Amino acid sequence: MSQPLTVTLHILDKEYRVSCPPEERSNLEQAARHLDTTMRDIRNSGKVIGVERIAVMAALNISHEMLTGNHDQSGALDDQKAQISDLVKRLDQALENHQG
Repeated sequence: MSQPLTVTLHILDKEYRVSCPPEERSNLEQAARHLDTTMRDIRNSGKVIGVERIAVMAALNISHEMLTGNHDQSGALDDQKAQISDLVKRLDQALENHQG
């Protein structure tokens, strides 16, 4: 197993450093770009104020997309759920470390 590396992600004008296996770097960066785009869309709509609320709405939107878009691929859906859960844990850790 390869050594984890630290990846710097930019989400809604903030920088987060997240550790991940080298082979997952591309997926992590793609997920961060998707999250950033979703959060920016929500913020720009003007209907939701506050980064925390924007993040929750983005998480709900992405989860809904995931759950409704892949009914026939339950195995892939389970893998995606596990990946999202892992990413959420990593982001939570990064947020805790960032806040002090």
